[in-house]
Amino acid sequence: MAVSSGFATTLAGAKMETLLLNSTSSSSSSSGSSSSLRAHLVSPSQIRVFCRPARYNCRRILMQRGGVRCEVSASTDAVVETDSNIDPAKVSSLSALEQLKTSAADRYTKERASIVVIGLSVHTAPVEMREKLAIPEAEWPRAIGELCGLNHIEEAAVLSTCNRMEIYVVALSQHRGVKEVTEWMSKTSGIPVSEICEHRFLLYNKDATQHLFEVSAGLDSLVLGEGQILAQVKQVVKVGQGVVGFGRNISGLFKHAISVGKRVRTETNIAAGAVSVSSAAVELALMKLPESSHATARMLVIGAGKMGKLVIKHLVAKGCTKMVVVNRSEERVATIREELKDAEIIYKPLDEMLNCAAEADVIFTSTASDTPLFLKEDIKDLPSVGSEFGGLRLFIDISVPRNVGSCVNGVENARVYNVDDLKEVVAANKEDRLRKAMEAQAIIAEESKQFEAWRDSLETVPTIKKLRAYAERIRAAELDKCLSKMGEDIPKKTRRAVDDLSRGIVNKLLHGPMQHLRCDGSDSRTLSETLENMHALNRMFSLETEVAVLEQKLRAKTSQKLHMRNNEVSLIHVPIWVWT
Repeated sequence: MAVSSGFATTLAGAKMETLLLNSTSSSSSSSGSSSSLRAHLVSPSQIRVFCRPARYNCRRILMQRGGVRCEVSASTDAVVETDSNIDPAKVSSLSALEQLKTSAADRYTKERASIVVIGLSVHTAPVEMREKLAIPEAEWPRAIGELCGLNHIEEAAVLSTCNRMEIYVVALSQHRGVKEVTEWMSKTSGIPVSEICEHRFLLYNKDATQHLFEVSAGLDSLVLGEGQILAQVKQVVKVGQGVVGFGRNISGLFKHAISVGKRVRTETNIAAGAVSVSSAAVELALMKLPESSHATARMLVIGAGKMGKLVIKHLVAKGCTKMVVVNRSEERVATIREELKDAEIIYKPLDEMLNCAAEADVIFTSTASDTPLFLKEDIKDLPSVGSEFGGLRLFIDISVPRNVGSCVNGVENARVYNVDDLKEVVAANKEDRLRKAMEAQAIIAEESKQFEAWRDSLETVPTIKKLRAYAERIRAAELDKCLSKMGEDIPKKTRRAVDDLSRGIVNKLLHGPMQHLRCDGSDSRTLSETLENMHALNRMFSLETEVAVLEQKLRAKTSQKLHMRNNEVSLIHVPIWVWT
């Protein structure tokens, strides 16, 4: 309900509109547009708001139970109130404006806040942009606080990894919430809003829920089913605990996503099977070795480039914590050793390659050499591998051109596997993971319904609180009347007995309605009935017009917006009186 852009900005947008609408309630149309535009106050049940937008005429807005009146003064120095007759044309236009305001305000009072994800990932944005947008884990609480300080954002969470930067929020208005978050991202990263809009993706409510569940399950990762992202989702919950703004909806969403990620991996085993050449190389080597020798087999990696580094990482992940790395220079090996501090990585120069091969059970090669590093004559005189390691020296060659000649297969105690052999493993595993991903989608669809049902069940919580507060106000008032009639010399025991009696009566009367407002969301039929009961109680006791809760939210937001920049809106006076 934006009376003017200056007015809406000064009073923190929709949340002031919500309070104003509820304070005026739904006035009957029978009063007519002209009577709703009278120039004088008719009762103390009004809200009077004065504000002065910078460089514009002063406006005085009087919100009455009968309608809305907007007046524009002829001077910028004073607020003028007049009882003069209003031009019928203006009355007509103001009536239309009044309807527009009511329609706009209804969005905030009748529609549930939306869960929105504003994100950029490896699928939509280049790494240079993701680097600028990335938020370190230590800064997540600060980011949540700043996001929840925006006018239309109530809850927030940040999921920032090397492959994605996603902000999850509960927004009172989808359009305005997205706009505010995008501007915040631009401000914190230095990237223009237009550029962020070009690469971002937006998802709302059920789509946002499904997306996070897919992320947690590893279905949105570069490597389908990878497990690191689940740990990162868990970290969001860990960091968010106790942070104001990491509220019930967002917290519930992320906790449910963790459960979904675990369930998908348990029921589909989607993470099984290598889907990259380097991981397939390690998996193949371990398949060929006796299981009892995995921890003790002597591993040799030749080449410490990108592929060699990945082989080392996969070996460490599989429990092989001791290996020799042959490379031209020690610098790259030292960098890898620093990154993988739990592993014992021994560097050897290229001229010691054959000696190292003689002492190894499994040899991985990944260099850019144009000529083979190992031929039959190099291998035939190497000492045999122990029977506990299968009696065969394994060469896993992931280089193109090949580092190990095919002739090595002619050596009795050696076996060579090249990239083509590994591609078959990778292709088979990818096909298997795609089948498992389809199974995972069925699980995610089921879990998404459960989460939406749980979220629907939360709608009754405000009604429960307001109904209890309503009953307590009546009980307290009637108790005071009763005690005053009984006189001042009532024994404390009697006062306590009367108080207990009143509480007991109220609790017993509320027990039935409360039971019909409680629902865990697991049964759609029960949930539907619960929501019908909620709407019925709201109508019967006029609970939707409760002002206190809205006013608290309003003041929390608007207190941050009272000191605006000089080139925006200058607030003169915003007194709010609400008589009940």
